[in-house]
Amino acid sequence: MRRIAGIVLAVLLIGGVVAAVVAGRDNEETGAATKTVRMVIGSEKAQFFADPEVVKALAAKGYTVRAETSGSWAMEELDLKGYDLAFPSSQAPADELADKYGVRGPLPRPFYSPLVVVTHRSTAAVLAANGLVTLDRSRGGTLRMDAYLDAARAGRTWQQLKGADRHTELTGTLYIATTDPETSNSGALYLAATSYVANGDRVVSSDADLDRTAPLLRKLVQVQGAQKSSSDATFRDFTSGVGEPLVLAYESQVAALLGEGGDTVSDLVVLYPDTTATSDHTVVPLTDTGRELGELLSTDPKLRQLAVRHGFRPQGASAEFTRATEAHTAYLNQRLTGVRQAPVPTSGVLRRMAVGARG
Repeated sequence: MRRIAGIVLAVLLIGGVVAAVVAGRDNEETGAATKTVRMVIGSEKAQFFADPEVVKALAAKGYTVRAETSGSWAMEELDLKGYDLAFPSSQAPADELADKYGVRGPLPRPFYSPLVVVTHRSTAAVLAANGLVTLDRSRGGTLRMDAYLDAARAGRTWQQLKGADRHTELTGTLYIATTDPETSNSGALYLAATSYVANGDRVVSSDADLDRTAPLLRKLVQVQGAQKSSSDATFRDFTSGVGEPLVLAYESQVAALLGEGGDTVSDLVVLYPDTTATSDHTVVPLTDTGRELGELLSTDPKLRQLAVRHGFRPQGASAEFTRATEAHTAYLNQRLTGVRQAPVPTSGVLRRMAVGARG
């Protein structure tokens, strides 16, 4: 993995973890840095801002970045006085933060990433044999959400799937491991996508919709027990061999891992839910300097190139991502063929959904 620059400091705040992960280098090293930008970011962007080349590119434009990580939905509970920007992993928590701090004008959205499910080859083969997955690439395929949610409603176990008895690691209830939807963006977006399918392909927007989808969402979440607050943590567990058989992740995490190589890739299979949600990484500028940096991340060719290297899809230029990931089409669905994007409920509805699912 790319070396994380700077000092790491964990600070427990209001049920969410905020950790300092990046410090800009001294001016002697970076040359041109003149403005220090303080930000809170989702953990999945920590390696991007810690990348020495990103540090150098920002310094060449006159910025030193000091970032701390937090669950995207936990940011609303933080005191961001003195910060220049917040950078959650999707638009819903960003809109909430913008309302709280009176931010006017469009919010920069430099890049995005769809949600995927990572698994192992043997697990994917079992799911395919039971009609839950279509394997249309040698290292990837499509998760059939209707079939998966039917299995979840019925409380199906791995032992009930044909072929699973040959794999001792496949035991207990079948589920996708996610992060805590009350604090983490990926967990909340998972509920957005699954609730959309469960609600007859309609976004959940009313009390009746919430009541209709609540029993299934509770099953999807409560079967997991304790959930982590960071997508980075669940993904690292999976790649180190101690995670669950099915783990929700951002495509960007997978693409970055593939770009780096490594012995964890050999058994990897990437499944794209046929209905998924996209993580629109959205900047909430709290100062003029914060807005300047947000716009720079969106428009600067070098920073866009580096974002692609870290697996993100830059807004408005799919060709950049396609070219950069050409060697990994066995895993990645570059053009998101056959993948629908589920609309995300309003932040208020999504919060009620997450609280209800957690019980």
